[in-house]
Amino acid sequence: MRRPGKRGQRWLAILVFLFALILLIIALWDWNWFKGPVERAVQAKTGREFHIGGNLDVDLGRTLTVRADGLTFANAEWSKTPRMASADRAEIDLRAWPLLRGQVRIPEIRLTRPDLLLETAPGKDQPGNWDFLGPSDGEPPVLQRLLVDDGRLKFLDAAGKTDILVSLNSGKPRTADGAPPLLVNGKGRWQGNPFTLDGNTESPLELTNSDHPFRIHLDGRAGATRAIASGTLTNPFALRTFDLDFALSGQDMEDLYPLIGLAIPSTPPYRLKGRLKRNNDTWRYENFTGVAGDSDLGGTAQIEVGGERPFLKADLVSKRLDFDDLAGFVGAPPKTGAGESANAEQKAEAAALAAKPTVLPDTPYDLSKLRAMDADVKWKAQRINAPKLPLDDMDAHLKLDDGLLRLEPLNFGVAGGDIRSTIRMDARKPTISTQLKASIRKVQLGGLFPDAKLAEQASGGISGEIDLAGTGNSIAAMLGSSDGKVAVGMGRGHIGNLIMELAGLDVAESLKFLFTGDRQIPLRCAWGDFGVQRGLMTSQQIAFDTTDTLVLGEGTIDLKQEKLDLLLRPRPKDISILALRSPLRIGGTFKDPSFRPDFKALGIRGAIALTLGSIAPPAALLATIETGPGEDSNCGGRYAK
Repeated sequence: MRRPGKRGQRWLAILVFLFALILLIIALWDWNWFKGPVERAVQAKTGREFHIGGNLDVDLGRTLTVRADGLTFANAEWSKTPRMASADRAEIDLRAWPLLRGQVRIPEIRLTRPDLLLETAPGKDQPGNWDFLGPSDGEPPVLQRLLVDDGRLKFLDAAGKTDILVSLNSGKPRTADGAPPLLVNGKGRWQGNPFTLDGNTESPLELTNSDHPFRIHLDGRAGATRAIASGTLTNPFALRTFDLDFALSGQDMEDLYPLIGLAIPSTPPYRLKGRLKRNNDTWRYENFTGVAGDSDLGGTAQIEVGGERPFLKADLVSKRLDFDDLAGFVGAPPKTGAGESANAEQKAEAAALAAKPTVLPDTPYDLSKLRAMDADVKWKAQRINAPKLPLDDMDAHLKLDDGLLRLEPLNFGVAGGDIRSTIRMDARKPTISTQLKASIRKVQLGGLFPDAKLAEQASGGISGEIDLAGTGNSIAAMLGSSDGKVAVGMGRGHIGNLIMELAGLDVAESLKFLFTGDRQIPLRCAWGDFGVQRGLMTSQQIAFDTTDTLVLGEGTIDLKQEKLDLLLRPRPKDISILALRSPLRIGGTFKDPSFRPDFKALGIRGAIALTLGSIAPPAALLATIETGPGEDSNCGGRYAK
C-alpha cells in the first residue's frame, strides 16, 4: 500500500486540526449568543415579546436537541395579564437533514412546568389570546410527541363567568411510538358555579389538526350535578362539532339552569345516559335513557343556540311515570314518604307544606326562566303510578315562545275515560294570565274508588266541562282569582246503598245494611253546575237522583281561601215516617273537610215530597252525559224543591 507523500500528510494534518478546532469551538461555544436573534424572530412572527431568561444550549447530531430555560411569552395587548405562557424548561428534538432542506421535523418536545393562560377577548367579535399566528407561508412543522411534566392550564371567559384551572401531565402512550395522552385534574367556576374536573384527553398535538377527531374522557362535577363525557371532538378550541357518550346526573334538573341556561322545572334526583352530539349551533342528546325520581325517562332532546333565545325540541317517553314526580311543574315538591325519591331540599319543602293549612301550591313561578328559552316538547307516559288517583296514561305537548306557555294538549287517561285539557299561561307581563279549558269524558265511577269492594258497588260514566281564567304567579293565586264555570255530570248507572247510607243520607237504612248486607241502587243521573267569580265557585244546580231519593244541593267552594260550604238536602220519593233523612253539611277546608248532619236544615217531608217540581241537567251537560232510554230517563222527574 502506497503511503501518502509529505504534501498529503501535511493536508491530512491540517484537516484533522480543523476538525478538532471545530469540535473544540462547538464544545466551547456559548449558544446563548443566539438568544437575541431567536427572541426577535419569534416576536416578528407573532407580534408578541418572547424571552429566554436562562441558558440556551444545542446538542448536535443526526437529531439536534435544543434546550432553553426560563421561557416567557407575552399575552395579547387587551389582556389584563401580561404573560400568556411560561416554562421552566423546553427541550426540542429536530431532524438535521430535513432542516437543511427547509423542512421542520420534530420527533419530540419536552416541557417542564409549563404554565399556559387561554382567555376569550372582551369584544364579541375579537379572537381569543391564542390567535396570534398569521397565515402560514410554508410547510407547517411536523410534531410527533409532546411530553408535559407538572403543567398548568388556565382558561378565562369573563363574559361567561368561567374560570378553569387544571393541572396537566403526560400519561402513558397507547403505543410505543404514539403520542402520550394528557392527564387532566382541576377545578374552577363555570357560568359562575364552582366545579371540579378530572380525566384525560388525546395528545395536545391533535389540536393542530382541525379535521382529526380529538378523543377525551372527562368527569365534571358542579355541586350535586355530575357529567361524564367520553368520545371525540373536532376542532376542540371552537367546540363546534363533537360526538360523545354523555352521562348526566344530579339532585334536581332545575340546577341545570345556571349551568347551561335550560329552564327545566324542579325534579327529584335523576340519572340520564345517552349520546351527546353538536353540529355548530345544534346540540342533540340522542336516545337517552334514565330515571327522574321514581319514573323512567327516555327520548331525544335537541337545543338550538343560534337564535335570540335557546330553543329546546324534545320527544320524551316514560313507560312508567310516578305522578308525584310532576309536582315541580306546579311548584310543589314530590312525595317524600317511604320508597319515594326526593332530595334534601325537597324533603324540607314537603315538610313545610305539610305544616301549612292549605294544599294548593303557592310557590311563584320564576318569570325569568319562562322567558329565557323557547321550547316544543312532547311527552307520553304509557302507565302512571298514582295510588290515590285513578290515572292511566298521559299525552302532553308543551310549547313555550317568548314567555307564552301553552299545553296543547295535556291529556290524562282516568278510570277508563279521559280528561282532555288545554292550558295557556302568558308570562310576558309581570303577572301571569292563565286560561284552562278541560273536558271530562266517560270517567267510570267505579274506577274512582281505590278499594276493590267499593269499586264493584258503583258504575256510571262521568263527564263535564271546566273553563277558567285567572291571574297570578302561582297555582294558588291563579285559581284564587279565576272566573269561569265548572260543570260535571253523570248519567245512568248504579251505586251501592251502603255507600250512600254511610254518607249520612239515611241513618236507619245504613244501620240495616251494615248488618244485613248491601244492594245496588239504580242511579238515574247526578250533576254539579258552578259559576266562578274571583275564585268563588257558587252552585247553579247540584242534584243526585236515584230511584228512591233525590238529593239537591247548594253552596260555595272558595278557591282562594280553600274553604267548603255546601248543603245537600235529601228528598225521599217514598212516604216513610221511619226514614230519618237529614241534610248533610260539607264544610271545613280542602285540607281538613268536615261532613255532618244539619238538623237545622230539615225540611217538611212525607207527602210534600210528592208535590215537588221537576229538575233536569243544565244544557251544558246534556251533550256529555248519558241519561239513558226509557220512562225513567227524565232525570229528576218532578221531585225538586
